[in-house]
Amino acid sequence: MKIIVAGAGEVGSHLAKMLSQENHDLVLIDPNESLLQAIDNRLDLMTVHGSATSISTLEEANVRKTDLFISVAHLEDTNITACILGKKLGAKRTIARIDNQEYLLPNNKEFFRSLGVDHLIYPEKIAAREIVGLLSQTGTSEFFDFSGGKLSLFALKLDENAPVVNKTLMEATENRNELDYRAVAITRNGDTIIPRGNDVFKVGDVVYVITSRKGVNSLLKYSGKENFEINNLMIIGGSRIGLRTAKDLENEINVKLIEIDQEKSVTLAGFLDNTLVIQGDGRNINLLMDEGLKNMEAFVAVTGNSEANILACMLAKRMGVRKTIAEIENLDYIEMAERMGIDAVINKKLITASRISRFTMSAEVTSMKCLTGTDAEVMEFVVKPGARATRFSLKELEFPRDSIIGGIVRGERAFIAKGDTQIEPNDHVVVFALPSAVGKIDNFFN
Repeated sequence: MKIIVAGAGEVGSHLAKMLSQENHDLVLIDPNESLLQAIDNRLDLMTVHGSATSISTLEEANVRKTDLFISVAHLEDTNITACILGKKLGAKRTIARIDNQEYLLPNNKEFFRSLGVDHLIYPEKIAAREIVGLLSQTGTSEFFDFSGGKLSLFALKLDENAPVVNKTLMEATENRNELDYRAVAITRNGDTIIPRGNDVFKVGDVVYVITSRKGVNSLLKYSGKENFEINNLMIIGGSRIGLRTAKDLENEINVKLIEIDQEKSVTLAGFLDNTLVIQGDGRNINLLMDEGLKNMEAFVAVTGNSEANILACMLAKRMGVRKTIAEIENLDYIEMAERMGIDAVINKKLITASRISRFTMSAEVTSMKCLTGTDAEVMEFVVKPGARATRFSLKELEFPRDSIIGGIVRGERAFIAKGDTQIEPNDHVVVFALPSAVGKIDNFFN
């Protein structure tokens, strides 16, 4: 597939890195020549120096023959204009990153589509939705639903109290008559493996599991985790993520939001009906204690500063808060933050990449999640009639080694995949894949 990415900032460069590993014909556009040079030295792609809103620049990038045009520059106006021009000049499909909630209303989405912007991505809204999901499933460090929640992905960090520790995968499943969940990956010391029968679960492992709804309780019990109720939440940072999270939860639980900027605090208070907005520095320990940090079940740090978010969550954890979530935009900090005891991490680069990557697959992908603790991805494919995956049972399918089919949704029924499972047309199939396998999978389903 020929793909153009406009914008070589944090999101664009991460997206380019991901896509360059999947053998696409990739072009990266940016007005910052030194930024492009640094990326060009690392990745197998073509770079074009210039503005994505310049017709001559787009023509130099050969936009007329482009299958997918993605604009993820810092400015929303640039992204929309670039997509309109790209579409008019011949791009088959366009995606723009936005930061205006209003644009996502159905009538407005149709309006932008008529202009040539096929898809709108609002990372902050998706991030807020992920935070809400993590606060509803408090026992997990990463959580994602497939097919409306019929199947889910859980990431669970094992401690010495987990009954599964020191057992092999085979031993962990031998006494279960019906398979309601399946471990699809283990991350250990920075490495990710897809477990086989003799692999042993160890203390400190992060285990990625695909589960059906009825398997959630037994899964949590077996991994030594539990879901607990959250009644009180403190958010530091009145960013779009903080505002959206507070808005989504303020009618269900008690929410306090701390924002350092006085004018912004007043604006936030005007948007939020049942959230207590406090003007102050979220790094001030005395302020946090005065506002009842010790009484909080959950703490979310979304200040826009990764270091400040990590430190604030560490303090909250020390004060006894059971669930801490930090926005961390520097990917190098994520593993360190998890080692320090922060329960969950939100990263806008990965969120944006998750939403966009599915459009690069030749098969139909209804949802995709780029995981924070590993380079792996989880995808939900829709199986086409006559697809290769329908011709064999799973054990005969010769699926790529660095990938695994976790579960299947067939109509209203969801079940965990086993060796003798036969995939059928129109099934929704959830697949976990390491980067080396991502580009090989979609051919099984189309």
